[in-house]
Amino acid sequence: MPEQEMNQVPPYEFYTQKRWENWLERAKESGFQLKESEEEAGKESAIFVNMVDDVILACLKVTARFDKGMLSREKALEILAEVRDIVLAEVEPISEDIDLMIESVQTSLMGALVAFESYVMGDYDEGANIEELTKSAIEAEASDNLELALDYTAQCGALVLKGKSLPEEVMADLPYGIVAEWLDGIDSISAAMVGSDSYKEFEEGDEEDII
Repeated sequence: MPEQEMNQVPPYEFYTQKRWENWLERAKESGFQLKESEEEAGKESAIFVNMVDDVILACLKVTARFDKGMLSREKALEILAEVRDIVLAEVEPISEDIDLMIESVQTSLMGALVAFESYVMGDYDEGANIEELTKSAIEAEASDNLELALDYTAQCGALVLKGKSLPEEVMADLPYGIVAEWLDGIDSISAAMVGSDSYKEFEEGDEEDII
């Protein structure tokens, strides 16, 4: 490792293993059960929605800095890969219902993460029709071509990060399946971008971490 790299100030941490483990612990403590009444289940399941949102906000901070030239493409992809390794790693079983929810969280995050990676790579067509891409993803899943389905999902997500909206009609009629869960992750990106601009705010010292 070059000496100058060794002497660098520790970089800003976007997401950490500890943070993910804290969420898993909170999920465990929630005692969530799918068979509770809808009202109770909705209250308890908020923890899983928040888990997803927390990861997405961390990734939005990465892309916001990438857009401002504060992070190189390589560094942004490296950070996103680190986040992916943390949140998609196998989780120790907790309970049947909580395990199902965490699996759903990880599937949604898979859709979100490929979107962030596609955006940073520039691996999408800005002029593409997001509705057609969504339909293509669904058709690819129906043909058991999940790799292609994930690629279409990633392109949808990259367009959402560019400011486009997911087609409401298509989203309302999504057939149950993995693409629906991936697109749920994309929908969470869209909601996070509308809900807050905080990810665009840079803490003092971040400006020095241009890599």
